[in-house]
Amino acid sequence: MAQAFSLCLLLLNLHLVKGCKQKFDHSYTLTTHMRILHISTRLILGGSQENTLLSCEGQARLGHDVHLAYGPILGPEGSLLDRATQFRTSTGKKITTHQVPNLVREVAPRTDQRGRIELRRLIEMLSPDIVHTHSSKAGILGRLAAWDASQTLARERNHALGVVHTIHGPPFMPIEGGPLHRCKVRLMNVAYTLAERKAANRCDAIVSVADAMTTTFLARGIGTPSLYTTVRSGMEIEPYTSPAAGESRDEIRARLGLASTDFVVGTVARLAQHKGHDDVLDALGPLLQTHLDWKLLWVGDGWWRQRLLARARALGIVVAELDSPALPHEAPVKLVTPAQLILTGLVLPTRIPGLMRGMDLLVHPSYREGLPRTVPQALLSNVCPVAYDVDGTREACKDQETGLLVLPGDVAGLRRAVERLYADSDARRRFAQTGHDWCVTEFDARRMVAQLFDVYQHALAHARTRLELASAIS
Repeated sequence: MAQAFSLCLLLLNLHLVKGCKQKFDHSYTLTTHMRILHISTRLILGGSQENTLLSCEGQARLGHDVHLAYGPILGPEGSLLDRATQFRTSTGKKITTHQVPNLVREVAPRTDQRGRIELRRLIEMLSPDIVHTHSSKAGILGRLAAWDASQTLARERNHALGVVHTIHGPPFMPIEGGPLHRCKVRLMNVAYTLAERKAANRCDAIVSVADAMTTTFLARGIGTPSLYTTVRSGMEIEPYTSPAAGESRDEIRARLGLASTDFVVGTVARLAQHKGHDDVLDALGPLLQTHLDWKLLWVGDGWWRQRLLARARALGIVVAELDSPALPHEAPVKLVTPAQLILTGLVLPTRIPGLMRGMDLLVHPSYREGLPRTVPQALLSNVCPVAYDVDGTREACKDQETGLLVLPGDVAGLRRAVERLYADSDARRRFAQTGHDWCVTEFDARRMVAQLFDVYQHALAHARTRLELASAIS
């Protein structure tokens, strides 16, 4: 409950600029090279962070001056910082990184106030053309800081600053648990709704990774339709569509100690709340006792690891933990026989395509998503997904077309979907091929970067209009 009240206190720092928003002016002057500052709360191994880093890399390759601000990276979820700092284009351009000490995930008013000040100072120092915020926490504080900094930059340097935010997933949590917890979640959701409403009035454009995000936010009175644009979360598709030497399905399985005839049900997600690993155990645990050729392959790590593995063992499932970031290029492993839940632990993003290719089926029973990157990644690997029908998931896992959808929490339905696709290999291949052909174009990172450039141009046009109006008034 204290966290919810803390978030409410954060709203006191959101002082809105009075006046109505102007629609984008399409008669803008094209800005070919920009200084762009991305702001993300944490550079962990996660979907929104990969999206952000790929945007940075693509923009640097196009010749833009790209900066990336982030908060402290803590916990067992890995880091993308090394990739960000080591990146260089063919001409030597890099991504300039900036750690913001007080940009933390938890809601903490005093720390948040310091983080906002740090971000504002950074923005005023860099004087970027675009500030692009990612995730809920960085999105709220970053837009607040950028809007305040834009006033200073306009007044002192006659500089227009466009502010863009991407919704990677909803900050609103599912209402579940006991009465006290449900009350807390409702209060948190109301606080986030109010914060997002106010933050929406401090930016020039909002990017949604799925149409469902736009619908959800508009239904809560956050911004206006003209503010939103859908840009799919791009990825490097070649590693999924074109296996490197030694990364065929059978070679990957051999390195993991899996037989070519095993039916491998995979999950690629943090071992954390709302990712649905408990539902996988409930749905498939009993079947593992009778289907000895079935194997669960869990890719990832997280705070819930020990609890989930203890629960699996209590269900009689033999677990093999293969923690090595070098998978699947290590020598073949010898699994504990008859291990039926194989946990890779944390792996580098470059290892995901191979591990995905070793699966027969991807199961993604997450309760809270924007548009889960793991679903198009599976389809690009010609692997059929089964997923909970939440948020934007259905925009990639199209029921009966590119996979099967199940109602959230329907454990029996999840079991039936897996059993159906186990028995019908033709349907698995048909769904996967249809999804593969669609995803090759829709989720290419190069397309995402090109679409973001257009969003930035519109945001700059909007910012210049604000600057001209402010100059005329003064």
